[in-house]
Amino acid sequence: MNGPRAFPALAAVTTVVRATPALIGLLDAHDPLAFIRNGDGIAGLGVALRLEFSGPSRVQDAADAWRLVVAAATVVDPVSVAGTGLVAFGSFAFADESNAVSVLVVPSTIIGRRGDVSWVTRIGDVAPEPTSLGTAFPVAFSPGGQSRPGYVDAVASAVSSIIAGTARKIVVARDLVARIPDDADLRLPITALAAAYPDTFTFAVDGLLGSSPETLVRARRGVVSARVLAGSAARGTDPTSDARAAAALAASPKDLAEHAFALRSVLESLGPRSLGLVANAQPFPLQLRNIWHLASDVTGALTDGSSALDLVAAMHPTAAVAGDPTDAALELIDQLEPFDRGRYAGPVGWVDANGDGEWAIALRCAQVSPAAGGVRTVTAYAGAGIVEASDPARELAETELKFSPIVDAFA
Repeated sequence: MNGPRAFPALAAVTTVVRATPALIGLLDAHDPLAFIRNGDGIAGLGVALRLEFSGPSRVQDAADAWRLVVAAATVVDPVSVAGTGLVAFGSFAFADESNAVSVLVVPSTIIGRRGDVSWVTRIGDVAPEPTSLGTAFPVAFSPGGQSRPGYVDAVASAVSSIIAGTARKIVVARDLVARIPDDADLRLPITALAAAYPDTFTFAVDGLLGSSPETLVRARRGVVSARVLAGSAARGTDPTSDARAAAALAASPKDLAEHAFALRSVLESLGPRSLGLVANAQPFPLQLRNIWHLASDVTGALTDGSSALDLVAAMHPTAAVAGDPTDAALELIDQLEPFDRGRYAGPVGWVDANGDGEWAIALRCAQVSPAAGGVRTVTAYAGAGIVEASDPARELAETELKFSPIVDAFA
């Protein structure tokens, strides 16, 4: 978006309703819009406003545009919980030079639930009606721009660059592709993700679907928080081996070093904007269905009036998805990955009229293309953080673990 722009005067009215049915059942089958965790969250229908951005300033441009949208809007929100009032869903490309468009989407209708509170926000004329899920569709993923041997070679090259002193950490990703019918019901994989990974953020924004365990940033009433994930290990096959895997991860010098880079980048980004910023003294093992992650929680008080989108602009990309130092890592990623990441590893979430919001990093995800010729392309992504001690074969195995949520969801 270039230059000043006038925005329509949106009117958003939120009302409390009786307990809603499962939010996913209310979504558009072919263009779902949602951000849900443990059954709570928000779902959108229709489009009252869509804004597109690109280039190096895409997130800050979105933050500035959103302030103008809010200034022109009328918001009636007696409910005043996270996700009520005027809300935009957003998804941003990972790289400055990406061909993928970054978007903010204000739905015509937003349906939400937090604990015992359910609500509807109406901005347009779309009324939600739950519909039955469609029939299952066959999906077969195959390598995309990066083959398995090619990924092993890319990781080995990344390790060589680290040994040579070019960078300290590089996140290297690979991709898988599949094709689905253009009328496939995308609520099916979303339902599978939400059921299998309830503690993660299950999201759907402009064809980007996934379940991310990583909170990029959350802003709510002057408090900022984030959850940093870096360092991974496969779950054990029984309670004893599982506990052993978690303990080994928590003591792994390689994984602790990888995590330290990611945590430092978040603290450095949020530090100038917050007071009393604190993090765990030591990262803790976070248990997901098929993997352990090293995790650290960060919390502080916002001091400069930043909106959630301002914080996203300051933080992206973190070392958890790019590397350290950032500029060197991004340059190496461009050399090592023979594909455009699109919105993979970019910010995905929502922002409200107060500037509060919740943003995850788009991981365990796939981008579904618009229909063309009766089919839609699904491109899934997974990556691993590479440090000097990384073993290419083990990093390939880690990407297989990280692919499994999205591959299983489409199965």
